[in-house]
Amino acid sequence: MSNAVPEYGFTRAPDEVLAVRNQLADRVIQALQQAGLPAFRDGAPSTADRSGAVVHVDPDAETVSAPVSVGWRCDPAMVEAAVDSLTAGHPTAPAVRYPGTIGLHMRGALIKILLSSGLIATPENDTTNPDHVLVFGTMSDLPPALRPTFIPEGP
Repeated sequence: MSNAVPEYGFTRAPDEVLAVRNQLADRVIQALQQAGLPAFRDGAPSTADRSGAVVHVDPDAETVSAPVSVGWRCDPAMVEAAVDSLTAGHPTAPAVRYPGTIGLHMRGALIKILLSSGLIATPENDTTNPDHVLVFGTMSDLPPALRPTFIPEGP
């Protein structure tokens, strides 16, 4: 099924490419879980009502950005409160801003955890997903001359 056209008209990446992306996503999930955070694959069974780090693999053959991204999902009750406030005509209610604010705060923590685990992670530079983290690969994927050499001093 490689190079099939998915639902939105983009060419799907070959199975070999998706396998590498899925391995990277597994590594992201493992790094976040080892840090004590709930982390799971976007669209995985029984995850619709879970909160935590949501890991997404881009299935498109041509990635404009990173092959894997991570976002933070608040407790479903908080998201529901935001939707309720919006539908009730209260767009400036604190509940409306809460999920996005928490996502932005978590973005920095997610990046630091992933970087400390040897993954190349940066903030999403997109106004539609400002709380998302992009994951490009592992430090070991870089040629030796491009790998970071800075090691922070201990306490």
